[in-house]
Amino acid sequence: MTSLFEGFSLGELALPNRVVMAPMTRARVGADGLPTASTAAYYARRATAGLIITEGVQPSLLGQSNPNTPGLYNEAQVAAWRPVTSAVHTNGGRVFAQIMHGGRVGHPGVAGQHPVGPSAVALRGEVYVGSFGADGRQPAPVPRALSLKEVGGEVAVYADAARRAVSAGFDGVELHGANGYLIQQFLSSNANLRTDAYGGSVAGRIRFAVEAAEATADAIGAERVGIRLSPGGRVWDVVEDDVPGLYAALFDALAPLGLAYVHVVATGSDDLLVELRKSWPTAFIANPGGQIDETVGTREHGEHWLARGADLVSYGRAYLGNPDLVERFRTGAALRAVDRELWFQGGDSGYVD
Repeated sequence: MTSLFEGFSLGELALPNRVVMAPMTRARVGADGLPTASTAAYYARRATAGLIITEGVQPSLLGQSNPNTPGLYNEAQVAAWRPVTSAVHTNGGRVFAQIMHGGRVGHPGVAGQHPVGPSAVALRGEVYVGSFGADGRQPAPVPRALSLKEVGGEVAVYADAARRAVSAGFDGVELHGANGYLIQQFLSSNANLRTDAYGGSVAGRIRFAVEAAEATADAIGAERVGIRLSPGGRVWDVVEDDVPGLYAALFDALAPLGLAYVHVVATGSDDLLVELRKSWPTAFIANPGGQIDETVGTREHGEHWLARGADLVSYGRAYLGNPDLVERFRTGAALRAVDRELWFQGGDSGYVD
């Protein structure tokens, strides 16, 4: 049986093991979106992962969702990421930047931009504005619906950010198509009420995701591009109709692009993920827990998904308190937990201490 500790070839990268550090928002940068020396220390300490995927990085001010998150939309940010990627590579690691456009999951109080979406439909709930926590939330505003011409512009920002990521030293990028952000908003049936080429039918709803992947692959090479998806996931009030049919069509449309991988959150049934795995020609990363089950983060969960056809397994929360997660899995050592209050509060406590 395949082991988590076996190597794997991901495009041109030779991964020493099949453990992936999943992307996780940490909210440790300032309003300028510049990563810091602590950012470099945080990722460098986790370089024994087969692959690190960073926290979501906004590709534009308009795409920023949460406060105190990093960007890749100007040269100052590119320069600030270089010490991070250099530190990971010096420690023997490999790192992809996750490009995350928040779409309607945003607020003018975060970046001074009114959020946009496929349609003028607000999510039901509150979004983070001044800080993380109950006192930093406000009701989600109604987004401005993107015009047909503007949709193409938002496709292009993924490719632009990918070029900057390569310039910053990243080994590749992951498009965030999961967890209710812009790509999944287009896939959805409640956030996307469009009747043009980007809505209505399944072919219309998957079009934005496919075009974003195509543009990014054209910009930096398909072997450097992955995409994260959460079939049927309902984070940030997203609803999808006919999940099996929607994602079968999306996988069929993405497969010819030759992307490095698809990264799938286990938000649907195990059987659905197994069927999707069968239809995917390159690497398949399974994320067992996503944002649903906080108990999923063990070696056994990873081996379960390898046995069901996954090539790689990503871990999120388990990496917060265990930068040496691969070695702990290898030796059977206990895992440390990090207090939830330290996840997003800023500073080095719960981050690099």
